[in-house]
Amino acid sequence: MERKVYPSDVSREQFEVIRLMLEGAKHRTAPRKVDLYDVFCAILYLLKNGSTWRAIPGDFPGWNIVRYYFDHWTISTAADGTSLFEQALKKSGQARAYREWTHRKDELLHRRRAKREEHGYSAGQRL
Repeated sequence: MERKVYPSDVSREQFEVIRLMLEGAKHRTAPRKVDLYDVFCAILYLLKNGSTWRAIPGDFPGWNIVRYYFDHWTISTAADGTSLFEQALKKSGQARAYREWTHRKDELLHRRRAKREEHGYSAGQRL
């Protein structure tokens, strides 16, 4: 299915530069059912628009799939503490997206933590 092109999207050529890097983040045991290009563009859409996970447009893969890959790609793996996602943004030449990432990283990674703390739930409490 052809999806709408968004201003936050990278070109396919830009994505091919980072494809192998992103594919290597997770050991593949079965054929992928989603295109990693669409997942990456969905994350860029989130960064640009600051929306919630569930508000990702329907022509992107499902929000839970996008979040799954986001969690894998944002684990700090390098010696300098950068994540695979940060390295991909730099390598793809997405300077604007990288700046947005540095500003919104904590918000995206820990969005629900503030709500839990606001309501008095700590990490050790069961909901």
